Amino acid sequence: MNSIQEMESSNSENTSFNSLGNSNTTNTAMSVSNLPPPSSTTPSRYENQKRRDWNTFGQYLKNHRPPLSLSRCSGAHVLEFLRYLDQFGKTKVHTPICPFYGHPNPPAPCPCPLRQAWGSLDALIGRLRAAFEENGGKPEANPFGARAVRLYLREVRDLQSKARGISYEKKKRKRPPQQQIQALPLPLPLPMPPPPGAT
Repeated sequence: MNSIQEMESSNSENTSFNSLGNSNTTNTAMSVSNLPPPSSTTPSRYENQKRRDWNTFGQYLKNHRPPLSLSRCSGAHVLEFLRYLDQFGKTKVHTPICPFYGHPNPPAPCPCPLRQAWGSLDALIGRLRAAFEENGGKPEANPFGARAVRLYLREVRDLQSKARGISYEKKKRKRPPQQQIQALPLPLPLPMPPPPGAT
């Protein structure tokens, strides 16, 4: 049975969500064995984080009211999950009425809400998108790649950039200096023979 089917069958169980990624049941169909083994013997930090994120999303679906199967999950449910995660955020995002709006290092505390940082959400969606396909999902049906999710991430990036006074422009990679090839002198053209009949 593939992992997506296992995830769907495990979502039919009702469990209570104690905290992010924890539940009161020990029967979890989505385990480390669901993801393909990495090329090395110990999983990389990325693989471990991807597995944890996948399990957390599975718990979210399981505890959704009504419980939601992965095959019925859409971009709207992914957005709901991202908004749910905001309650665990640690990034201060100033509101437009805050005196520190647009200041990267405010000099005093303010009552503005804590949110998930845009970079964290962007990386999370990348990992979940990869995990979905590794667990048997079709790329064209991947809810993490939905247009609504991309638009939401762009909106969060722009909002946080203005609110925190931080530019999120992509850094251009520096290209290694290319060796200059010394120009070789071109050979002199050979004299053209006179046209036939000319003297």
